[in-house]
Amino acid sequence: MDNFPVVAQADASLPNYTQDNGLQVRSPVESSPAKERMGSDFDRAMMQRCLELARHALGRTSPNPLVGAVVVKDGEIVGEGFHPRAGEPHAEVFALKAAGVGAASTQENRACGATVYVNLEPCNHHGRTPPCSEALIAAGVAKVVVGMVDPNPLVAGGGIARLRAAGVEVVVGVEAEACYQLNEAFVHRILYKRPLGILKYAMTLDGKIATTSGHSAWVTNQDARSEVHQLRAACDAIIVGGNTVRQDNPYLTSHQVGAHNPLRVVMSRHLNLPKDARLWQTVEAPTLVLTEEGSSPDFQKFLLKQGVEVMELTSLTPEQVMAHLYDRGFCSVLWECGGTLAASAIAQGAVQKILAFIAPKIIGGSHAPTPVGDLGFTTMTEALPLERVRWRVVGSDCLVEGYLPQKN
Repeated sequence: MDNFPVVAQADASLPNYTQDNGLQVRSPVESSPAKERMGSDFDRAMMQRCLELARHALGRTSPNPLVGAVVVKDGEIVGEGFHPRAGEPHAEVFALKAAGVGAASTQENRACGATVYVNLEPCNHHGRTPPCSEALIAAGVAKVVVGMVDPNPLVAGGGIARLRAAGVEVVVGVEAEACYQLNEAFVHRILYKRPLGILKYAMTLDGKIATTSGHSAWVTNQDARSEVHQLRAACDAIIVGGNTVRQDNPYLTSHQVGAHNPLRVVMSRHLNLPKDARLWQTVEAPTLVLTEEGSSPDFQKFLLKQGVEVMELTSLTPEQVMAHLYDRGFCSVLWECGGTLAASAIAQGAVQKILAFIAPKIIGGSHAPTPVGDLGFTTMTEALPLERVRWRVVGSDCLVEGYLPQKN
């Protein structure tokens, strides 16, 4: 793991990036023992509006973060914007334009003397777009309220320092925990050079994901399935193994009109896959099949004719797959695979977050499949404890969300 510079911070509610045998990241809820609330009620409401705007681009901005911005003058919103996708202007630019910056002379520049709210530190470097810190200074804003520091070493406090040097008042850490949560995948990508891996599964109360025959439709209720569709829309890719394709014949789409559909990724060493799989229908969503070198050239030709992307890897492992998806610029990857592949992904550090939907059903079966296969543990003390655990009722089901211990 690469070691990045430590960001000097005075705001206790900000994410805490520290070095301890390599770079580690803690969310604001961990780094602030007092969990103090920064800013006024109005400041927090405006920052929540930034987050709401940022979510309009869910699943579309990688490798960039999700960012929204709001311009306020005399207590009223005079401009809003969000970053739609990589390569396009950042949220602050859209918000300033909506406030009259750069418009015809007949329109007042309402950003002059205004306060700008943004959930992530404005950039201060020349990438595919000009620095937002310079745009804010040029617009004559009086104050900038920032949700959290950008962990990207190209920013890392530089945007805040540039604004302050120009005489702009800067407040940092308003709604920091919510800001961090929205961009946790971006933060993970920056710090660990890998996408954030999320393992999602649905199981019965007795820990089964299907019956002994392999039938699994449906374990959870419609409310839970709707949440999964929203989760897919927010991710860059979904990974399944060949057995899931054969047993479930899934669509792996968001099932939402106008919503983002992630790249559907199939891991299969031998390509012993059905020709009538729904995943080969690529009009609605793209599909990538990852296999090993020299595997079934005829089936590869068939997939290519269907518009499916095929790539051979020297070693078809979760670790190598995540490295490839990082190179493609992805921030978040959803694992919706069976227990064997899930165990391998966990063991190789390809999964950091767990989302477990638990249905109040019992189906039994000593050979019925479970969410996670053999990890080689023989004692309870070896069990992996989830951290930052949250429980939530979804219809008649229960969702358990937590994070695996981060390895150094």
